[in-house]
Amino acid sequence: MTRTLVLVGLCVALAACENVGENKGYDRGIDSKPLSELQAGIWIDPNGCDHWIIDDGIEGYLSPRLDPQGRPVCSGNASERNTAIGDFKGGSSFGDAL
Repeated sequence: MTRTLVLVGLCVALAACENVGENKGYDRGIDSKPLSELQAGIWIDPNGCDHWIIDDGIEGYLSPRLDPQGRPVCSGNASERNTAIGDFKGGSSFGDAL
């Protein structure tokens, strides 16, 4: 039993050692394509600040929405907080399991 757990743990650890190269803007999953081809939506956090959100059905991406000076964009009002708007699940042929 212990040997099996060690072997499984070793396999999982080595699986994370894949070299993904320089380009981090590419989805390497089953439905792989450049992230620019996926559709983004906006999630408004509890503080009212906007974040870009993309969900391709297998994994998701989130980054803060910034103005040209690099400051966070906080456009949400109290009724929109903790909500996501837009077709952020579009652009992928895989649906979300939930």
